[in-house]
Amino acid sequence: MRHRVAGKKMGRPTAQRKALYRSLMIAILEHRGITTTEAKARAVQPEVEKLITLGRQDTEHNRRMALSKLHSKDAMHRLFTVAPAYADRPGGFTRIVKLGFRKGDAAEMARIELV
Repeated sequence: MRHRVAGKKMGRPTAQRKALYRSLMIAILEHRGITTTEAKARAVQPEVEKLITLGRQDTEHNRRMALSKLHSKDAMHRLFTVAPAYADRPGGFTRIVKLGFRKGDAAEMARIELV
């Protein structure tokens, strides 16, 4: 029974799921928004919010924490250039916009973007 078990498995083993979330986070930071399935967008949204909260204060510790999540120095530098714009915002750095259903498999699509 899955009672009180948090999180979505996304039909993947743990390592693949973490790699998926990491690549989605990097793409969101690079392009300021991406189009993906709604389930993936909802799963990665809290992670992106935490990263931006981390990036609002540019300290060595926060840089190392971000690098441990992103595994990419370019993405880390992008985070610390984008995040200060949200310094006075208490939260809600991303939005999810529903786009309808994908033609091939009728998966519900959504766009997750930085506000």
